[in-house]
Parts: sequence; C-alpha cells; structure tokens
Amino acid sequence: MAEIKRKNALGRGLGAILEGNLDSNIEIKAPVLLSTNEIPLENIEVNPFQPRDFFDQEKLRELADSIQIHGLIQPITVRQLSADKYQIISGERRFQASKLAGLTAIPAYVRTANEQGMLEMALIENIQRENLNPIEIGLSFQRMMSECGLKQEELGDRVGKNRATVANFVRLLKLPPDIQACIRDGQISMGHAKAILSLDKIDEQLQALSKATINHFSVRQLEEWVRDFQNKDSNPKEKKAEKQEDVEITSVKSKLSTYFGTRINIKADERYKGEISIPFVSKDDLNRILEILNA
Repeated sequence: MAEIKRKNALGRGLGAILEGNLDSNIEIKAPVLLSTNEIPLENIEVNPFQPRDFFDQEKLRELADSIQIHGLIQPITVRQLSADKYQIISGERRFQASKLAGLTAIPAYVRTANEQGMLEMALIENIQRENLNPIEIGLSFQRMMSECGLKQEELGDRVGKNRATVANFVRLLKLPPDIQACIRDGQISMGHAKAILSLDKIDEQLQALSKATINHFSVRQLEEWVRDFQNKDSNPKEKKAEKQEDVEITSVKSKLSTYFGTRINIKADERYKGEISIPFVSKDDLNRILEILNA
C-alpha cells in the first residue's frame, strides 16, 4: 500500500487557513514487482475505483494522435489478477487513448495493491497527474471515507490535504445537480461554490448561480452579492449597524462565513473586544463545523 509523506503540516495560522494556502506536495512509494512490461490491451481491464468518470473526447483524441506518432511515453500502472490478466491502478486515460490509437500492447508497471490500496493509489495518481475537477475529487474523497472507513483527518493525511480542505470538497456534493455540473464543467470555481454554500436554501443557491454565470462574477463579487442577499431582510436598525461596522470586522466575517459555509456573527466594540458565533441547524451541521475546527 502506498506510504504518503505529508510536508509542512505545522505552523499554519488562521490567515493561511482562510486564504487556502495548502501544501499538496506528497510522495508516493509502492513496491515495483517487475520492470516495465509490454502488456496486450486485451489483457487489461479498467479500474472500478477510477475517480474520473468523464474523459474529454477531444483531448482523448489529441492524446491518441500523439501516441500514434510517438508511442505511449509514460507507462500505465497495473496490478496482476492472474497469469495473463491485469487491472489498471492508474492511467486509464492513457489506456483509452492507446486503444483509439490502434495499439495492441502498451508498457505498464506492475505493482501489488489490495482494493483499498488501489482506491488510494488511483485517487492520488489522478489528483497529482490528471487534474480532477472539484466534484470528482469530492466524490473520490466520499468514496474513500465510506468504503475504506477513513475519517476526514485520516483521508487528509493520505492525500496531503488538511481536514478542512477535505470537508470543503465533500460539501460540494450537497449542492444541487445543476450547480455541481457547472463546477464540473469549469463554469464556476471552487471559490464560487463556497460562496454559494453559505446560502441555506436550494432556490437561493440556484439564484446565486444564475447571477454568477450571467454577470460573470468573480469570487469576490459573488461573495458581496451573497452578503447583500443575506442582509436584504434585515430590519433598518440592523442595516444601519452593519453600515457602521468596522471594515476589517466585515472582511473577517465574510471570510469566516465562506470558510465555514454558514453565516458568521461577530460582535465587537471599539477596542475589538467581543465574540464570534457560528450558528448550526442540525446535529450533522454541528458535526461538520466541528470537523472543520478539528475539534
């Protein structure tokens, strides 16, 4: 099974957390049983744990054209199932492109891996090499936690992310399908999605998506729109108080609301003494917040 070494895990302040400065440098070590082998494509089956469920057909064709000219430069990685049967651990995109290119055999590394190891290695390989979209990453994280019995912190250690980052990717799966599709297709970013998640109702989230896509909002513009939307029903006294609120407090409140996925309240006097409150609506919501707080 792969060993994963996480670097620079300590010394993160709140600023680093809010800004999302995360170190994803990880090292993967797995025993190579054989040197590179030429394996017939008909003897290779796909990985049922493949995190990526969508391949851009145009890019796949481009890769196939390159393989026809130069051959497959980077071997795929497989595990041996029987004397002449192999299963892909990583490299299904290269495998599919090789079939399109008309190859009959491709180079492959053969490694040992049980099913949990395969899932972990496939996920890590794809995150590092294939640039999975946020929804695919969220689905992969969710699958590893459910099928491998991993907690968010344990999963974070394996993929070189902190617990909050894992939680943020998994939370994307709570968004309506229309919004998930926009994230998957690159119409909105992870930052946009986090801003939308601070809205509680599906119709409000879809309205935020519409505003963001039609008006080509940046993440900051969408955060401002969401904040104004949340404040629109405030009574006049509350609105007046918010207008007089310190600019720095307002900025921190916005960042914390985006980070925790819920509206954060901050009360502070002129000497910056006060309190921060984090509301929650259910036991699951409370547990989600505690996971983010690493409590």
